[in-house]
Amino acid sequence: MTEQHSHQFDPHQFERGTDGPKVIVAGVDGSESSLRAAAYAGGLARRQRALLAVVYVQPVLAGGAALGAPVADTTDEIAEDIVAQIREATERVRGIFDVRWEFHTFRGDPYNGLVKAADELKADAVVVGASEQAGHRIIGSVAVRLVKAGRWPVTVVP
Repeated sequence: MTEQHSHQFDPHQFERGTDGPKVIVAGVDGSESSLRAAAYAGGLARRQRALLAVVYVQPVLAGGAALGAPVADTTDEIAEDIVAQIREATERVRGIFDVRWEFHTFRGDPYNGLVKAADELKADAVVVGASEQAGHRIIGSVAVRLVKAGRWPVTVVP
């Protein structure tokens, strides 16, 4: 008597694990390390044929106006500047310009903004630069908090 096993291999069951990330979120704030993170994420996205989602979290400043300028104007200018920087970096880093990418801005503090972005964009992986802000040593960098959230693989680029 022969036993017949009808366990059909379902390719979709393991898709997420075997095909690599489909959406890679790179958090940028204009710092050198965040732009390196975006370039690194771009390389990953290209190799894995994933979408690179570049995310800038616009800080929400209390008190209405910063240095006499409306907050929205200031942060929009910063966002535009970051888009320009990313475009330049994209041109500089050979091979990254053939990656599919989008630019998104979210409002809030960097950690909650990136969590919201990663959730809404259904991120498979998150790439951030190592924080260059001294104060973060005390409160724990955004990168460390993202790792502790335990919801996506997090790559920290120095």
